[in-house]
Amino acid sequence: MKRLMISLIVLFITSTVSLEAAPEYAKWGTVAVKETQKRYKADIIDYKHIGRTELTPNKSVEKFKLWLRSKEGNQFGVYVFITFDPSTEIIQSIQFTESTR
Repeated sequence: MKRLMISLIVLFITSTVSLEAAPEYAKWGTVAVKETQKRYKADIIDYKHIGRTELTPNKSVEKFKLWLRSKEGNQFGVYVFITFDPSTEIIQSIQFTESTR
């Protein structure tokens, strides 16, 4: 079931952008979904791209908010911050912050 949800979310992300040029954040959205699923082992029920912040020429942060449902039925948000080098696209860190909103 979890793999099906991840596959559907990834399919949704890629299919909605396949008609146009894929936005720069699409790759990072897939990473955010997969890493959140690995960490929380909960169903991802919503996804939102917040934006990108360029900190230095070699460091940018892509920000997402995912809404999850635990096996117990509790819902909560998780902010995902992916720090990477935009010239090489090498991930430097991934941070998670939980939210009740």
